Amino acid sequence: MPNQPDLQLWLILMFPLLGALINGTIGRRLSKGLISTIAIGSVALSFLWVVRALSELGQLDTPHIERYFTWISSGDLKIGFDLSVDRLSSIMLLVVTGVGTLIHVYAVGYMDHEEGFWRFFSYLNLFMFFMLILVLAQNFLLLFVGWEGVGLCSYLLIGFYFLEKFAGDAAKKAFIVNRVGDFGFSLAVLLMVVHFGSLDMTQVFAAAKKMPLEESGGVLTAIALLLVVGACGKSAQVPLYVWLPDAMAGPTPVSALIHAATMVTAGVYVVARSSEVFLKAPVAMEVVAVIGLVTAVVAALIGTAQNDIKKVFAYSTVSQLGFMFLGLGVGAFSAGIFHVVTHAFFKALLFLGAGSVIHALHGEQDLSNMGGLKSKIPITYWTLMTGAVAIAGIWPFAGFHSKDAILLAAHAHSPWMYWVGVVTAGLTAFYVFRAIFLCFFGTYRGKAHPHESPAIMYMPLVILALLSVAGGYLPVMEWLAPLYPEHAHPHDMTLILISVAFAFAGIFIAYYVYVLNPGSADGYAKSLGGVYRAIAGKFFVDEAYDAAIVHPLEQGSRAVLMNGFEEVVVEGGVNATVAVTRWGGGFLRLLQAGNIRSYAVYILLGAVIFLGVMATNGGAR
Repeated sequence: MPNQPDLQLWLILMFPLLGALINGTIGRRLSKGLISTIAIGSVALSFLWVVRALSELGQLDTPHIERYFTWISSGDLKIGFDLSVDRLSSIMLLVVTGVGTLIHVYAVGYMDHEEGFWRFFSYLNLFMFFMLILVLAQNFLLLFVGWEGVGLCSYLLIGFYFLEKFAGDAAKKAFIVNRVGDFGFSLAVLLMVVHFGSLDMTQVFAAAKKMPLEESGGVLTAIALLLVVGACGKSAQVPLYVWLPDAMAGPTPVSALIHAATMVTAGVYVVARSSEVFLKAPVAMEVVAVIGLVTAVVAALIGTAQNDIKKVFAYSTVSQLGFMFLGLGVGAFSAGIFHVVTHAFFKALLFLGAGSVIHALHGEQDLSNMGGLKSKIPITYWTLMTGAVAIAGIWPFAGFHSKDAILLAAHAHSPWMYWVGVVTAGLTAFYVFRAIFLCFFGTYRGKAHPHESPAIMYMPLVILALLSVAGGYLPVMEWLAPLYPEHAHPHDMTLILISVAFAFAGIFIAYYVYVLNPGSADGYAKSLGGVYRAIAGKFFVDEAYDAAIVHPLEQGSRAVLMNGFEEVVVEGGVNATVAVTRWGGGFLRLLQAGNIRSYAVYILLGAVIFLGVMATNGGAR
């Protein structure tokens, strides 16, 4: 397809990058109003430019590629700074910039009284820049730049409250865990270079399409599995999910941006983008489906015992990402991406709504200190309730359409996956409505005086609530159909009614326990004994990692680096340098004693040595 440089896709990236640079360099000297205008305006301009580009491109029957310059040239390998848009990336662009704009607007009100206002929005804009690089990249190395960039920005944003130890620890945890996944991704990129001689997606996918199906394994299976390792890190799947709940240490708008529309969907996007590779590697596809299903169940169980409102929604993100992976793994790529879209709406709503609750209660996040807020913050209540119904998968809300598309595809692939998915959907409805009932029903158990959030915070909630209702009717799967020629799964009403029934059952159980019989939850928890302790302890995965990896590394570092390298090499080297310097200085001091007789002796000795050398050289000749 010939280039159409008049679209200037690079401007989609440039707007938030300029916002980050301006606020990051001179933001401390600007007013909050100007900082907000620059931050919101840059992302809004990206959104408008995306809309303009897509309106000109029309149906996107073939990818639109713009090649700007050669970035790396090494022998036959040439990697360019190339951007592209196709049906998949167009959806991601709209979600990232659209939802990102709403989160930026909300953040202005939420962060109004925080220190480092300019720094926060600089990081937020930079995050958008790298996420857009990831989505627009035409080759895997440029995609990896965006991939690593969002990891860096997540570290900066999660650790925004850098004076607090918990924030620094959470930021380091996110950064290190993601490096494990990124190592797998980088190996996949190197394997592509070795096998295909290119990292251009068009060339890699065309070559993969011509290769035979790998029933048991092969180079495509290896590439796919290594990509899965990277995706498990970014999209918080078992066993690399542990960083995402701790990411709640950052400001709430950060949680919404990372969890809803950007970083955590990157792994899902890469798997869907690399569908040609995965379709030829059924073993890798099965691994994706099983990992997704296990993650969905584990995270849903942990979510039932969380008392921090943000942590409840954090584990729901991990679980919903598991549903997306399940869809991809059973070959329903369009259904998985459809859930990315609907999830962006209702999860951004849930997080921003949680932020509105926290704002109303002056920083309180513990559900046990809430209750009875329905009449005190009605806009927040109704919008959060909308998000809860959507994530529960109740018709006609957005989550119903995408969740059931995945479950139907799972049933066609393996019926047991459907049943596990249905039970998990019921758990989702239970723990999300548990949070809603503890927060808004009953009597108020806190000390602060609740107040509704300002309009700049609740207007994005209203817009996201509308999208959480109507988003399920967006023709996402129809738009992606030419890209993913999947088998159509009939709308089996029996299977759909079963999934909805499980969702209603989850809501009813939560209502029975936390509204009709408040205080009974402790009794049920005690009756479960060790099972509940395991769930409340998050299955002690963090403790296992600490015992097996973190503590041995810390102790080994102290033994080898501190007691070995530091004492022997560093301190020994410094001490040796000091000793040599002192000895040399002492010797040179003798030569500069200020004693005339000593100087005469030195001159005489020098003359004797000089004559001796001359005589020796003369004898040699």
